[in-house]
Amino acid sequence: MTSLRTLLDEAVAGRGRVAMVTGVVATGKSELLHAFADQAGDVGVLPLVATASRAESDLALGVLGQLFCNAPLTEEVRDGAMDVLRQVTGIACPEGAEGFAQADAEVVHTLCSVLLSLSERRPLAIVVDDVHYADRASLLFLSYLMRRARYSPIMAVFSQADHTGNTHKFFPTEMLRQPHCTVVRLAPLSREAVLSLAGERLGHETAERLVPEWYALSGGNPLLLQGLMEDYEAGGAWPAARYGEAVLSCLHRADPALLEAARWLAALDDPELVARLAGLDGIAVPPSMGWLEAVGLLESGRFRHEVARSSVLAELGADKRQQMHRRTAELLYDEGAADVAVAEQLIRADFTDVPWAVPVLESAARCRLGDGEVAPAVAYLELALRGCADERQRAMIAALLLRADWRVDPNGRTALIGELTDALREGRLRGGDAAFLARALLWHGRLGEARDVLDLLKGFAGGGPGTMAELSGTRAWLRCSVPGMVPHMDGTVTREPSEAVLPMRMSRRLESIRALASVLTDGPAEELPATAERILRGSCLADMSMDTVESALLALVYGGQAERAASWCDTFLTQARSRGARARQARLTAIRAETALRQGDLARAAALARSALEIISPAAWGVALGGPLATLLLAITAMGRYDEAFEQVNRPVPEGMLQTRFGLHYLQARGRYQLAVDNPASALRDFQLCGDLVVRWDMDVPGFVPWRTDVAEAHIRLGDRDTARALAEEQLARSGPGSARADGVALRMLAAAAEVRHRPMLLRQASERLQVSGDRYELARSLFDLTEAYHGVGEFRRAGIIAGRARSLAQECGARPLSQALSDEGFPGDGYEAEPSKVVAILSDAERRVAGLATVGYSNREIAAKLFITVSTVEQHLTRVYRKLNISHRSDLSKAGPAML
Repeated sequence: MTSLRTLLDEAVAGRGRVAMVTGVVATGKSELLHAFADQAGDVGVLPLVATASRAESDLALGVLGQLFCNAPLTEEVRDGAMDVLRQVTGIACPEGAEGFAQADAEVVHTLCSVLLSLSERRPLAIVVDDVHYADRASLLFLSYLMRRARYSPIMAVFSQADHTGNTHKFFPTEMLRQPHCTVVRLAPLSREAVLSLAGERLGHETAERLVPEWYALSGGNPLLLQGLMEDYEAGGAWPAARYGEAVLSCLHRADPALLEAARWLAALDDPELVARLAGLDGIAVPPSMGWLEAVGLLESGRFRHEVARSSVLAELGADKRQQMHRRTAELLYDEGAADVAVAEQLIRADFTDVPWAVPVLESAARCRLGDGEVAPAVAYLELALRGCADERQRAMIAALLLRADWRVDPNGRTALIGELTDALREGRLRGGDAAFLARALLWHGRLGEARDVLDLLKGFAGGGPGTMAELSGTRAWLRCSVPGMVPHMDGTVTREPSEAVLPMRMSRRLESIRALASVLTDGPAEELPATAERILRGSCLADMSMDTVESALLALVYGGQAERAASWCDTFLTQARSRGARARQARLTAIRAETALRQGDLARAAALARSALEIISPAAWGVALGGPLATLLLAITAMGRYDEAFEQVNRPVPEGMLQTRFGLHYLQARGRYQLAVDNPASALRDFQLCGDLVVRWDMDVPGFVPWRTDVAEAHIRLGDRDTARALAEEQLARSGPGSARADGVALRMLAAAAEVRHRPMLLRQASERLQVSGDRYELARSLFDLTEAYHGVGEFRRAGIIAGRARSLAQECGARPLSQALSDEGFPGDGYEAEPSKVVAILSDAERRVAGLATVGYSNREIAAKLFITVSTVEQHLTRVYRKLNISHRSDLSKAGPAML
């Protein structure tokens, strides 16, 4: 304003001046010109003001007419000027604005004389905003006038925005070459200016807090800043609607080509790709990007905020966007761009009407899956499936889609299973995909259909190395997971594939599944930890089958290496979470829960198992539901949460689950619950069924499901010590590498079936083995029994020491029933008399029930009948009660009778 006022003073003194105010749109040019016109009028200068517009750029003399019509002239001067304008318009109108170039020089001279003579009476300020939109005739008049007004009291101020596509290039050129013309360029606001404006409107404290982000979002553009402040004043999230409107206003004020460039950038969201499209639809990309940066809409080639981009997209419309993406896809394909880049455009265009679209989408999906990016791969395959007309190719795409979605939700594409089964019967499905189909059917418990598919796999015998590897891997997986189905693959694998000709991914998968099968059949070999960890080190969830990782982890778990498995499991869980592979995350979480259980961390095992069951639905778990469900049931039973355990026992499970490895875990867990609630007969049935299946399937190894010790414990609770002893000894005879946990439990059962004097030695051995295994819960149980054993032989001091350690372990594990039985007042020394108020903390629930009935005079046989247990079990409970209360006769129970009742 100071510069313009200086020029005005010079013009008033008789030295005509011209000012060209330039800058990108929305930097305040119009505000400056309007304010200048007002101030000129205040100092006695006559302002003639006009605003050009794109809509009137073809209206001959439209701007010049505004100058005279809007000016505060006398009626005589205005009428004279309008008469001249009407004469000139009459000449110009028949031929448009170009016709004025041929107008009579006398008419032009007359019109200019009106203004020059007017300036002699009063200095003039001619102000034209957005002169780049002015009609050609008006511009010719103005240039003619200003060449003759160099020594007249006339000042002209024209505003012109950068990059507006002015078609009348002669006018700014003509003005700038005049020696009395000055350029005034407006730049975006500085950070300090933004702070000042915001502070005036919102207060200094608010401005100090918000301006850093607002400056980054507006680039100093006053119009964008105005939108941000209005959004803030409206409340809620910002930037929002008014900021978006300001973005569109900036674009619509600019040249249409710039608007089109912004639309392409909004649609593609990739400045490099937009730059490659230079020339498409006449887009001048590099200069357009520079202007969009200068106006404050872009930073580093991208919109400063998603609201800006989404506003441009919303105005663009869905049909137009799809056309842009389609043209981009065609261009990229013609240039030989990567399949993923082309597929991205095809997805956004929802377009497959060219022969190359479906193959590109399939190839791009495989690339995405190799990188662990499941969601885009699924989107590509869905579009490819919709656009595929070839039945054989459609079957391949459907199989790949089923595999891809399996990583997220195994229950999400069950409709494809039926379609693929039909394709297999019709010979349109290849061997590897057919093998996966069989596994999918087994996962969902559809055993009958799976048998049919497995029988059809014989048709692929003798195929190439890849097919043979798939079939061999499927057979090994069946051996580990659904052993009863293995016979249906007899004759399918005619030869084992040579690993030398297989891809590393496939070779490693085969090695991992075979390692697990070996552990379940023969027990862990000495080299197992090294082999499993080598496989895991070379594996990644992005490009490896889940089978590879899962099989190697389970081989470690069943091989007695739970701690190592837990560490690796945490690593792969991080990968699964980062990639959004929910099904893989759930399966890894279930394995991690099992490792926690085998380490005796009951609370963590329960939490992880519950999490695994929540990440994907029970239906998505299929028959594998038995895995995390068993872990949860074992953990909460050991923690004494019997009501929760009862709910889990009553949870519906798939019918085919008991024909799988997962069903064995479930039977063991359900039996443990039955023991805990004093129902040993039902527990025995579950344990024996589990044992029968383990033996039949040749999976009878100590590190998997040591069912003999569970059966032995049930027999002890039923009073059959001889059978229990034989089972424990048989389990110990199967000892081998990695069986420390099973050996320790077997020794504990052997001690329970042995004479009292032999128990301490056996329980010390059990505790040593369990210490090695790392299972703190089983170690706490062993130490509990050792405490009782020391009491039984009268070594009370040792009993007290062991009881303290057992109690600490039980509390650490979260085993509430065990820690209650090992309370500070438990296992008293010689001369102890139980206080009635402390009996509850000393005795278990079962012991308290038996002792309570004995206190009021029931015989052992009557107690057994009332509690539905054997007489031998009653005698065992009473023996423990006598030891814990340090009494020797039934009559002494009366001292604590009320508390027990």
